[in-house]
Amino acid sequence: MVRFCQNCGKPVTFQMIENRMRAMCEACGAVFYEHRKVSVGVRVAVDGKLLLVQRGIDPWKGRWHLPSGYMEVDEEPEQTAEREVKEETGFTIKVGRLAGVYTYADDPRGNGIVLFYDAQLVKGDFTVNHETMDAGFFSPQEIMKMPLAGTCAERSINEWIAAQQTNEVFQ
Repeated sequence: MVRFCQNCGKPVTFQMIENRMRAMCEACGAVFYEHRKVSVGVRVAVDGKLLLVQRGIDPWKGRWHLPSGYMEVDEEPEQTAEREVKEETGFTIKVGRLAGVYTYADDPRGNGIVLFYDAQLVKGDFTVNHETMDAGFFSPQEIMKMPLAGTCAERSINEWIAAQQTNEVFQ
């Protein structure tokens, strides 16, 4: 939430603008529009098993998620996908088709939008960092017993599971 004007530094007030409560600087007239955070995630499957990472940080520490993270301002979504998988798992991937676009409102860091891509594993050995406690490839049956992290992960993972059950191939 904005408290001071990003243009002139003066305190903002909240006013009804365009039928929404918005921050506005009375000194310079700037209006601040809240927007969703943009993230990118990846579904990497090998032999009918999906790559999941166990979160090592909050929110959802200890729960399982697809490799994903916030898109940097100078990145294309596919670059974010590659970077996030490398950072969280040590694996190199080849990004494939866009699998889905999801919005969420259950993250305490703010509302967002996630672009999930299907991808192929190219190479690498699993390594952890501060964001990842563990990672692995899991069957649909194993995943159904795991605590998942957030609505976007649940929706994308469940769609992948449903596709596996109908023999749809993601490549």
